[in-house]
Amino acid sequence: MKERFFGLIHVVDTGALTLKKGIYSLLSQYCLDIQNIRGQGYNGASNMRGMWNGLQALILNDCPYAYYIHCFAHRLQLALVKASKQVVPISHFFLTLLFLIKIVSASCKRNEQLKVANANEIARLIDLEELKTGSGLNQIVSSLLRMFSSTIEVLQNIIDGAIDGENRAEGESAYEGLTSFEFVFILHLEKETMEITDKFCQALQSQSQDILNAMHLASSTKALIQKFRDDGWDGLLTTVISFCEKHRIDILDMNAHNVTNEHHYRVNIFYATIDSQLQELNYRFNEDAMELLRLSSTLEPREALKSFRISDLCLLVKNFYPQDFTDYDKQVLEKELYHFEHNVVQDPEFKKLKSISELSQWLVRTGNLEHYKLVYRMVILVLTLLVSTATTERAFSAMKLVKTELRNKMEDDFLNDSLMLYIEKDIASTFSLDSIVDDFEDLKERRVPFS
Repeated sequence: MKERFFGLIHVVDTGALTLKKGIYSLLSQYCLDIQNIRGQGYNGASNMRGMWNGLQALILNDCPYAYYIHCFAHRLQLALVKASKQVVPISHFFLTLLFLIKIVSASCKRNEQLKVANANEIARLIDLEELKTGSGLNQIVSSLLRMFSSTIEVLQNIIDGAIDGENRAEGESAYEGLTSFEFVFILHLEKETMEITDKFCQALQSQSQDILNAMHLASSTKALIQKFRDDGWDGLLTTVISFCEKHRIDILDMNAHNVTNEHHYRVNIFYATIDSQLQELNYRFNEDAMELLRLSSTLEPREALKSFRISDLCLLVKNFYPQDFTDYDKQVLEKELYHFEHNVVQDPEFKKLKSISELSQWLVRTGNLEHYKLVYRMVILVLTLLVSTATTERAFSAMKLVKTELRNKMEDDFLNDSLMLYIEKDIASTFSLDSIVDDFEDLKERRVPFS
């Protein structure tokens, strides 16, 4: 499913009613009927997602089949941010991390020292064969873990070269925070959990994504986090101790104190952090909350192989897409689904498909589209449900490249046309210079022809 850029709309305010009028105005320019809207997706701001007066509610009042999906990427971001704020040691960790970044990157001189120290460290690790190189190797490690020794070296230089007490105090505070056992422990814990959620995060930024596949990724992400909670403590602690020994950081006695250090790190940090993430992910990615997704899941190839629920697909059409199927279509749909189950679902090639988007392409490629038009129509309708607003975010990023400081007085129409050419490069590349000249020449009569 390809998302296309239609244009920018200048609004006087960000109220839901104003945004609705702007969207309707743009759609009417292209002669698109409002009643044909089958999905809407936003980032979850209150003026967008409001149940009664939000933009999605206003559009649903006019078009009851424009189903709203809260951007999955934004959901994931909200879940991870809120989870990190609920655990006090994690909040302290991020405050220390921000302070550390501020100190190390405070001047060009310190940045250059960090680059030189990091380059030397990487060269040393390659010589020791502790770091693999190669263009195709995806090493998912945080930058701080990779530059830990280099960062320590820069902080020591800051302390040694401080010209006043304030700079020395800042350097010592950052050094003590960085080399504390708790900071190193949480650094590795965050690395492990971020690697689990990274696959889901990257998939949500994909140009082509369907909502059913996104729900599968959400479920697998939660399952992996739960598995890490159940089985990951011993491995994490071993890794942290080894890291501390390598960098000469004091290792805590896990059995010391009345409330042991192990209880603090295992219960108050490890379990608390993971439980907080699971709670937020379960709240924001609850498959059971959406009947539409449950019924649509029957079209997903892996689900179809387990149980092709014909009654669910008939309910999907009846309850959610009645305007897209005539009464006659609804009568013959069940028979078509029976034929689809016996002739297509049992096909060996069908068993290789992994997502509903692959199913739509396969139906077109094999010609089955002509024999199962109603099934294909259902597939297309489900694919219109938005997973994330990543494409929209890319458009805003493109605007920063087009409207620069040297062109900050660009009018709306010129900006809109420039963005259209920049964002839709694949279409613009098909235009020849001769056709552009001909169209420009035909705009009005000219005394001297161009050709």
